Amino acid sequence: MGLLRIMMSPKFQLLAAVLAFAVVMLLLLNKVQKQEESLSKLERAFARHEVRESEQRHILDGPRQDAALDEEEDMVIIYNRVPKTASTSFTNIAYDLCAKNKYHVLHINTTKNNPVMSLQDQVRFVKNITSWKEMKPGFYHGHISYLDFAKFGVKKKPIYINVIRDPIERLVSYYYFLRFGDDYRPGLRRRKQGDKKTFDECVAEGGSDCAPEKLWLQIPFFCGHSSECWNVGSRWAMDQAKYNLINEYFLVGVTEELEDFIMLLEAALPRFFRGATELYRTGKKSHLRKTTEKKLPTKQTIAKLQQSDIWKMENEFYEFALEQFQFIRAHAVREKDGDLYILTQNFFYEKIYPKSN
Repeated sequence: MGLLRIMMSPKFQLLAAVLAFAVVMLLLLNKVQKQEESLSKLERAFARHEVRESEQRHILDGPRQDAALDEEEDMVIIYNRVPKTASTSFTNIAYDLCAKNKYHVLHINTTKNNPVMSLQDQVRFVKNITSWKEMKPGFYHGHISYLDFAKFGVKKKPIYINVIRDPIERLVSYYYFLRFGDDYRPGLRRRKQGDKKTFDECVAEGGSDCAPEKLWLQIPFFCGHSSECWNVGSRWAMDQAKYNLINEYFLVGVTEELEDFIMLLEAALPRFFRGATELYRTGKKSHLRKTTEKKLPTKQTIAKLQQSDIWKMENEFYEFALEQFQFIRAHAVREKDGDLYILTQNFFYEKIYPKSN
């Protein structure tokens, strides 16, 4: 061996040493790679073990279920009801269901039924709604105009709902309500009680109680607390009301299709409205409020009111709301044998990655 080393030139000796070193390094790298693969398998096995433990804790403790429950228990609905749109009929359903479905119902009663709150009352109201935990989940209702909670720095805003009505029909109903009341509280004396003048006579004589300006109500209720909202005939107010209806309200129904409105609410918000549709259909008291001695206006009276720009704007807003409601309904229900049925879940998830081993 020594003779072989002597016979090898220095050049060959260096080459042999390099080759030997390379072989040793390859063996070492191969060993390190195997160790890294073993470590990676161990890490993956540990990760799978952690996932299984997490899933097991989820099943036993139900943190996500608790979170979802907390979210529902923290829910607040505001129904800023427009007068004479079947608001009492609908609200009575909420009262009938609150004990069974375990939520609170609170009536917002403002002085002289003023729909606009002072700035300080706005702050108080927002604070009550958001921090009054003992009243959650809560259903608040009252004749107040829309209030934007985001202006007060509130992160979780309440859910707004409402119902509107054909503007002339609403005004006629209110006109007779002030004079004759309704069958809900028949003994209560109304502000115009004793006035026997019909709505047709009022319009013919140009009376103040039936003037076109009295039609201006549903737009400002949806527009809000800005001064321009209550500027009769304001185009800005109508545009703002439309914007709020689309962006700030969960659902807006119409008096003429109240049952469908209730059905959609029950399907979407069962925490509050479970059983509402059946109650509306079969209940003995929930929807039994009618203005007494109401005389429908003549075509001439209606035509005269429809010449007003105020009616045109209020009617445009009503038709806008009706179109939105019917669009939502068309994508939520199907008709069969004359009855409407709520659609079941029509979406699902697929191509979920990464794949579980």
